[in-house]
Amino acid sequence: MSAPLTKRGGGPLHAQVADYVREKIYAQEWGVNEPLPSEHELAQMLGLSRGTVKKGVRTLVDEGLLVQQPGRGTFVTKPVMARPASGHLLSFAESMGEAGIAHVTSVITQEVRQASALCAKRLQIGEGDEYLYLERVRSVDGQQVMYIESHLNLRACPGLQEADFTRESVFVAMERTSGQSMGRSEVTYSARVAGTRRGSLLACDEHAPVLQMEQLVHLADGTPVEWGSVWLPANRCVITGEASR
Repeated sequence: MSAPLTKRGGGPLHAQVADYVREKIYAQEWGVNEPLPSEHELAQMLGLSRGTVKKGVRTLVDEGLLVQQPGRGTFVTKPVMARPASGHLLSFAESMGEAGIAHVTSVITQEVRQASALCAKRLQIGEGDEYLYLERVRSVDGQQVMYIESHLNLRACPGLQEADFTRESVFVAMERTSGQSMGRSEVTYSARVAGTRRGSLLACDEHAPVLQMEQLVHLADGTPVEWGSVWLPANRCVITGEASR
């Protein structure tokens, strides 16, 4: 076959290799259950040196889109967690539990802070009032699948700062300390690049694509109790949904 890449005006050849392989994956021509062509085969297909192909494949490994298994080959990374999107408000821990996905929660930061003007506005508390700042990383089968950053309303949930969030989900702890059930949430989805810190926490390349879910969660009486973001590596998590006409 003729090479689909060009040595003029198409950018670095290794980047073109990465784009070529990425498009094959996005078009679902190459899936998670079958090994990709070897670097030698790709080099022959594209009319390039093996070193150039190796560099392009390495780019996708660093992004987290591919995984190389010694003795087996190179595979599209399989998501290790599926998140249902529905009208039923569940925490990630609860939805993972319902799906039978065993996970480990690591608390990075858990401390009482004073609210900035923006935080106060989101949680409907006074600027300078105390709130609980909480950072967690969740892992499945030893892989980090989400980083969660939360600003929690201590006025509505007194004593929340004493909870053990490695054992108790935030929603359960907020219901326990507030004496109310959870109400509704407002969620905004954005495509982002991981960046240095989140890339480190999620064990992915700093340029890897991630999904940011910014959410504002309310109690049953409408009081906002959690404002924060969930960061999901694009190659490890998927959002699933079901609809009918």
